[in-house]
Amino acid sequence: MSAEAPPAPTANPPALLELDKVRTFYGRIEAVKGLSITVNEGEIVTLIGANGAGKSTTLRSIQGLTKPKAGTIRFAGKEIQNAPPHQIVQMGIAHSPEGRRLFPRMSVRENLEMGAFNRSDREGIEQDTEHVYSLFPRLSERRGQQAGTLSGGEQQMCSIGRALMSRPKLLLLDEPSMGLAPILVDKIFEIIQEINREGTTILLVEQNALIALGIASRGYVLETGRVTLSDRAEALATNDEVRKAYLGIS
Repeated sequence: MSAEAPPAPTANPPALLELDKVRTFYGRIEAVKGLSITVNEGEIVTLIGANGAGKSTTLRSIQGLTKPKAGTIRFAGKEIQNAPPHQIVQMGIAHSPEGRRLFPRMSVRENLEMGAFNRSDREGIEQDTEHVYSLFPRLSERRGQQAGTLSGGEQQMCSIGRALMSRPKLLLLDEPSMGLAPILVDKIFEIIQEINREGTTILLVEQNALIALGIASRGYVLETGRVTLSDRAEALATNDEVRKAYLGIS
């Protein structure tokens, strides 16, 4: 009796997000120079680098806010580099931008509802609103307060909560700790990890490289619009060049 043949190896699933040689310009200035990165489903991936390295432009390129002039962006196997931002949201990508960009005269609840602009399931929207309040109890306490009168930490919570209201498969977070007190930074990053555990893939741009690498599975180092180094997050955190340049450790 012959032995059974071993099962055929299964192919690796395609990346949830893939950027291939993306080039993005502001006028004649090339901000992203042939960038190639991947984000697999379920990961937290971080982009680290100095100011002007192209991190925020990369997120804006993915969201369709700044169109690439060359290269491809694939999400769940589909090219999206020419899609308008609202269609990209409908596909499953949400963006919490640098500076929060809330509607300051609208209430917390109204800002959250704006995150669900592409949805019509009122019951589901209500459930997701309550879920955001459970993640960020401060927002529940201030649901009727104008967003412009919130503290910096509360505004950041509202920005992330608004992004979650579209039920994204991929959440783009741009500098979530900027301007926050250390105790609030820790809280925000605990919640980011909880969001990831609930099934949302995250691409994170963060000035605090040490804390970003502490929660990410992989990372990319960007310099002047190019990837100069990529590795597992724990390997980047112990890399001498990264430690000196971005972690403030000699």
